[in-house]
Amino acid sequence: MASHPYISGPRNITQMIGFLRKNFPATVTSDTVKRLGLASNNESYVINVLQFLGLIDEQGKRTVEGHAVMTKHDEGEFQSSFEAVVKAAYSDLFDLRADDAWSMNRDQLVGFFRSVDKTSDIIGGRQAGVFMALRELAGHQPEEVTAGKPKVANGGRTKTSIKRAKPAEQTKSDEVVQDVSPPPSKQLKGDMALTVRIEINLPAEGTQETYDAIFKSIRANLFP
Repeated sequence: MASHPYISGPRNITQMIGFLRKNFPATVTSDTVKRLGLASNNESYVINVLQFLGLIDEQGKRTVEGHAVMTKHDEGEFQSSFEAVVKAAYSDLFDLRADDAWSMNRDQLVGFFRSVDKTSDIIGGRQAGVFMALRELAGHQPEEVTAGKPKVANGGRTKTSIKRAKPAEQTKSDEVVQDVSPPPSKQLKGDMALTVRIEINLPAEGTQETYDAIFKSIRANLFP
């Protein structure tokens, strides 16, 4: 059996602590959690967390220490007192990692809980979720940093995004203007030179082969 508490929705713990800070009844049971509308069908998991922290005893009665912490009105004083509660409850984690435990990422926490409690990946993840919710209440909100190489989709292939110009811009950019002069061997009357202006509208979705074929055709027909 896991020695560290877990629940599928750790935010239920955050909300429960919030309720207890406003009003901490003499006895807290699964029925109390149910009446508050939290953790439907998982009320006992919330109770387990409160007992693990020492806020209530095995009979659900609030402890003197728990009441002292929950009645701290100043946020800074509450966070400091709650931090001590969390460190005492997770003494094995803090004995191993000291204050670095406050900044451990999710994967590191899952690894710790799975190693200590011999739990599955799912349960280990839920245990990590509970600890992360509790440390936030204690004023610790470390940034999650994933170590290692960034994940690349499509089986490791790099996806290249090609931006196409807007239709109006494409028409302008794809318009090729060429000034073609006929071969000098053909003399015109009066030594006049003739310049032929050719405008080519290239297809926006054309490939390099398409463009090469177009220009090859132009050369073949203009310069036989």
